[in-house]
Amino acid sequence: MYVKRKIEDDILRYLERPEVLAVVGPRQCGKTTTLKQIFKKLEKAIFLSFDDQDVLALFEHNIKQFAATYLTGHKYVFIDEFQYAKQGGKLLKYLHDNYQTKIIISGSSAVDLTVRAVKFLVGRIFILAMQPFDFYEFLTFKDKIYAEVYQKNQFNFSQYNLKSNLVAEQEKVLRNYWQEYVIWGGYPAVVLADSQKDKEMILKNIYNTYFLREVKTVLHLADDYKLAKLLKALAVQIGQMMEYNELNQIIEASAATTKRYLNFLAKTYVADFLRPFYKNKRKEIVKNQKVYFYDTGFRNIAINDFRFFDERPDAGQLLENGVWMELIKRQYQVQYWRDKNKNEIDFIIGPGQGRSFAIEVKNNLSKCSKFPKAFVNDYPETVCLCAYLNSKDKDKKSDVINAIFAALF
Repeated sequence: MYVKRKIEDDILRYLERPEVLAVVGPRQCGKTTTLKQIFKKLEKAIFLSFDDQDVLALFEHNIKQFAATYLTGHKYVFIDEFQYAKQGGKLLKYLHDNYQTKIIISGSSAVDLTVRAVKFLVGRIFILAMQPFDFYEFLTFKDKIYAEVYQKNQFNFSQYNLKSNLVAEQEKVLRNYWQEYVIWGGYPAVVLADSQKDKEMILKNIYNTYFLREVKTVLHLADDYKLAKLLKALAVQIGQMMEYNELNQIIEASAATTKRYLNFLAKTYVADFLRPFYKNKRKEIVKNQKVYFYDTGFRNIAINDFRFFDERPDAGQLLENGVWMELIKRQYQVQYWRDKNKNEIDFIIGPGQGRSFAIEVKNNLSKCSKFPKAFVNDYPETVCLCAYLNSKDKDKKSDVINAIFAALF
């Protein structure tokens, strides 16, 4: 079953522009499937993959013959797995400057790793980042009726409206879907799998393939066990400030090596690092970063834990990571806030339309408390929201709870 991705409309929008179009993102997030779906609808188009060593060799060693073979006579050329090209940027520049064919490439890592030497393509490339399913795309496969319900009740920061028409039964169903989504993540093959055993096997394959293909082929890392130890250490620390000295000790590596590995995890869309929001360096944290995973299913396979929320001690952390994923997939600029008295707010978003937003994420309503006075006093213009998943207060209306799975996103 093909689930239409939101990025498909963006790709179609740029097809008639002359620039090279690059679609980048983690392996198995659906890039190839989406591009092939678009390819099938086009005339005078050809689909190539640099997994084919003959095609890759021709591109790297005889670019003119590559152009004569694959560009001549075609209006569109799709090239999958482009990250394997060693001189990709320079050779793409030659093709772009000398031929009229529209070139669409995809790669399983950030553009500077996929294209190599992006400097050659300044002004010649448009870049679109693709992630695993967001919650709406997940619902589109699971339950189209609830996908529509969810879409109608999505919260828009520019309008700032927490009101929702959800009834209790709808909240319950969406809550269950949200927990499934956060436990298993949004990789299409995982979402489409029928059983939990199949989901776990697919995630294990994605995890192992990452080390076999991305780590060894792209990073050329011999001691990949150190990266595996780092990844597991980060998986335990989601939503927490990273201590670099501690990470250095865990993987028995220098600070420079640890930072190199962290950078690689970000560029291959495994984990990213949230920077602090601040205006006063004397009172607020300005350097320490917090870690989140781009896909919570990938995170959970790293620690081999797929228990549901009521059985796991890290439910709050996992919920927080899930919120971060949705905010990132909606392309919000996200930071966190913490002062030197250890007062902290999970996410700061904005400003947008004259407003900025502070969001605290809690597993239960009972854990929602007043925002730190230090923050409220220094940032009175900021709208403060507490997003929670569960509530024992039956009289509490859904306005706030919708912030997590029906309004905030």
